[in-house]
Amino acid sequence: MIRSAKVDVSSLKSHIGYRLRVVSNAVSHSFAKALSSSDVTVAEWVVLREMYSENKITSSSKIADITGLTRGAVSKLIDRLFNKELISRVESPTDRRYQDIKLTTKGLKLVPRLAKIADDNDYKFFSILTEIEKLTLMKTLVKISEYHKLNTNPIE
Repeated sequence: MIRSAKVDVSSLKSHIGYRLRVVSNAVSHSFAKALSSSDVTVAEWVVLREMYSENKITSSSKIADITGLTRGAVSKLIDRLFNKELISRVESPTDRRYQDIKLTTKGLKLVPRLAKIADDNDYKFFSILTEIEKLTLMKTLVKISEYHKLNTNPIE
């Protein structure tokens, strides 16, 4: 019987991806937990925040572009936000197959509160960094995202 020679391999914790995943999971789970007190999921937050920035009527297809979700998943997300009275939807006057979607007054009031939760979560994890370290980290992550064309918002 021939025994296979053991090959040297890199350690798990030596990979940048491993370290990013550990931090990303911790930050994301903490944020999801904090959002749950407002009865909002991370996916709902992403949609509400993007709609708040756009400050205009949008569509399911635009939300699908923003989130990278399928139209079926977006439809369920829109239903949840509608049932929570955070968005309104009206049949498009130009095409009955589409719905115009916009934030309700309740949704407009909620987004700044949720943004504060996001800011607090960032502070919780990244306040140990200096301003220069935060800027360097952000520039590095943006550079990697742009190089690999990672344009959709993470929602989980």
